[in-house]
This record gives sequence, structure tokens and C-alpha cells, in this order.
Amino acid sequence: MDVTTNLTNLISDARQRVYRLRETRRNRAFDEKTLRRDVLKLALPATGEQLLSMTVNIVDTMLVGHLGASALAAVSLATQWTFMAVTLFTAVSTGATALVARSVGAGDWDTANRTVRQSALVGLIIGLATTVLALQFAEPAVALMGAEPEALAQGATYLRIASSIFALSALMFVGNACLRGVGDTRTTMTVMAVVNVLNITVAWTAINGPFGLPKLGVAGSALGAAVGRAAGGLLVMGILLKGRSGLKLELRGWRPDLGLIKRVLRVGLPTGAERVAMRLGMMAFMRVIAGLGTVALAAHAVALRAESISFMPGFGFAVAGTTLVGQGLGARDPKRAERSGYLTYQMAAYLMTVMGLIFILFPQPLIRLFTDDPGVVRMAVAPLRIVGFIQPLLAAGMVFPGSLRGAGDTRFPMIVTSVVIWSIRVPAALLLGLALGMGLPGAWLGMATDNALRGIIFFLRFRGGRWKLMKV
Repeated sequence: MDVTTNLTNLISDARQRVYRLRETRRNRAFDEKTLRRDVLKLALPATGEQLLSMTVNIVDTMLVGHLGASALAAVSLATQWTFMAVTLFTAVSTGATALVARSVGAGDWDTANRTVRQSALVGLIIGLATTVLALQFAEPAVALMGAEPEALAQGATYLRIASSIFALSALMFVGNACLRGVGDTRTTMTVMAVVNVLNITVAWTAINGPFGLPKLGVAGSALGAAVGRAAGGLLVMGILLKGRSGLKLELRGWRPDLGLIKRVLRVGLPTGAERVAMRLGMMAFMRVIAGLGTVALAAHAVALRAESISFMPGFGFAVAGTTLVGQGLGARDPKRAERSGYLTYQMAAYLMTVMGLIFILFPQPLIRLFTDDPGVVRMAVAPLRIVGFIQPLLAAGMVFPGSLRGAGDTRFPMIVTSVVIWSIRVPAALLLGLALGMGLPGAWLGMATDNALRGIIFFLRFRGGRWKLMKV
């Protein structure tokens, strides 16, 4: 009897263990499916936002590209300084996204809304300061980039017009960052859609001068970008004043809260410094390419715009990683935060690898979207093929830093980016592009090496797990 009872109990225990194992697997599968849905819910609109954001620059390149290599070189050099201004706005935006995400994950909506106000205040101040500097030093800034005489005047004109609305542009970047922190990437995509419609309409009209209107050329391209981004800033501020996704920008309470500003900047400043180092490295890289001549510079600009198509999923899934990792840690669920980071990379890598194959197999049709200059098209083919081979590592270099930033781990990416871009990209461009006479392909080999190395380093940092202990 005892043997029978024990056997019955053993069978019952075994059945319960099997049942629990099945339930665990079913729950894991459900959680995985839910997490994938959450990633796509955030990443797809964010990818659309990035597509629309980059479309502003892509449209500029396409419209100006048909004005000649000199005009294309002028816009390419001037936009390096507008990108620098955006880099400064990023210092505030990154901190805002991380702090809003953590606050939402913890259910602290008061801190989330106060973060919106203080971040907008800091962004407005930075935007006004950069406008003053750009208007004052537009010509020497473009000359510093190595512009030839014909491109210098056009580049300075572009920079003056584009920089006149930096304050509103800063509000757009900061406001969108706060909405991404709460997980609302659809609204930010809608804002960028409005920006693009206005940019395309105004730029095409001002450049081509239909219906008897004056043809403004490069100045028309700058005017389109300025009108679009100014409208974007006003629109996102209006949305936040009305209230969206639990966030509401109050008209009262704009007195500086130094404690909260410090928390935002503690996370954001390292990213801002990282982007400044990156931008300065890109500008030094551009200066090397300018030494190869106007056609090489125009080919570089076109290849970079074509490559930027692959940045869109990288950026979109990086946004998803930032938000989900931040919210996971705010909810004290580091395992879910970790899985979010890996899953966002996995999905981005698939899409960017497909883009890489297109770059390798069909570079010329992409390049001809931006210019019909035979010399420029011919010279841009090799660089685009080079970056096609590193797309999975480029995905790692975009998505894993995004996940780290969501955790508040921003100093490590700053150090890595600053060191690698100045020790690899710029020296390699000088060595391969100029000293060894490999020209533009040699310079892009240096850039590809830089991107690949950073992707590996950021993956190893995320896998190490120290980011789980970060405080914001």
C-alpha cells in the first residue's frame, strides 16, 4: 500500500512539474510575443520619424544636387554646423527621454511633467545661444571646413537662414524626446510629417521659382528646412500644452529647478559631449575629404545621404531600446529591460542587413536619386558598397548605446566614441585617403572600421550588465 501511495505521489508530482514547466514556457512565449509587440509599437513610428527627419536633409540634397557640385558641396559643409547645433540639443533630449521613461516606469507622473518643463527651458536657452553664434560666424565657420570660394558664399547663406530658427528647432527635439520617453512615438512621427511637407513645398518652390517667383537656389533649400523645423517646434509645444499621453506642459512653473535640471544633464551631458566629439570628428573627416576636391566632396555627401536610409531602422529601434530599458528599470524589472535591449538589436540588425545588401548590389540607382552628375555617381559607388558590409555592426553601434542611455549609462558611450573616432576614423582617412592615395574609398574604409569597432564595444558593454545598477 505504501509503495502504491508513494508511486501515485511521484506521478502526481511529476505531472505538476510538467504542468508548471509548460506554464512557464507558455508565459515566456507570451512575454516574448508581448515584448516584440511593444518593441514594434515604439520602433516602427520612431523609424518613420527618423525617415521623415532625414528626409529633410535628403530632400535638400536631391533638390540642390541638380544645381551642380558646388551647390551640393556648399550645403554639405554648412549642414555640418547645423548638425552641431542639433548635437547640443541632444544633450538635453537624451536626459529628458531617460528621466521621463524612468518616471513613467515608476508611476511618478509629476516628475515626468516637471522634466518636460525644465528640459524645454534649457533647450530654449541653448537654441537662442546657437542662433546668435551661427549668425555672427557663418562665413568663417564654413571656410573652416575647407570650402572653395564658389561654395563658401552659398554655404554661409545657407547657414544663416537655417540657424535663424534654432530655438524652435531645439523645442521640437526636446518635446519629441519627452514624448518618446513616455512611449508615444506616433505623435513625434506626425510632427516630422508636418515638418517634411512644409520643407518640401517651400524648398522646391524657392529653389525652382515657379509661377514667376524668384529662383533662390541654395538659399531656397535653407528656407524650406527653416520653415519646416520652426513649424515643428511650435506644433510639438502646442501638443504638450494641450496634453498628450499623460504628459502636459504647464504655463506655470517655468522657474529653473536646478535639482531636476542637474538630473537631466547628468544623463544628457555625456551624450552631448559624445555627440560633440562625434560631430567634430565628422567635421575633421569632412575636412580631409574636402582636400580631395569638390567632386569627391559632392560624392561623399551623396553616398552619406544614401547610406542614411539604413540609419532609420537603427534609430527607430534604438529609441525603442531607450524607452523600454528605462521603463523596465523604473519598474524594477532588469530582466525585461535586458531582453528589450537584445530584442531591439536583433530586429534592427535584420532590417539593416537587408539595406546593406542593397548598397552592395544596387548602389548606382540609389545614388542617381540624388544627382545625375556622372563623375559624382561614379565616385560614390565604392563608399556605399564599403558600408554595406558592416550594417550588422552599425546596428549594434546604434541600438546598444540607445539601450545604455535608457539606463542612464551615458559616460561609457561618450568615452568610447570620443576615443575611437579620433584614433581610428580621422587618422585612417588621412593615411588611406591622402597619404596612400586611395582617395574617397580609403577615407570610407577608415569610417567603416570606426563604426564596426564601436558596435563590438557597445555590445560587450551591454552584455556586461553594469548598466542595470545606474541611477538617474
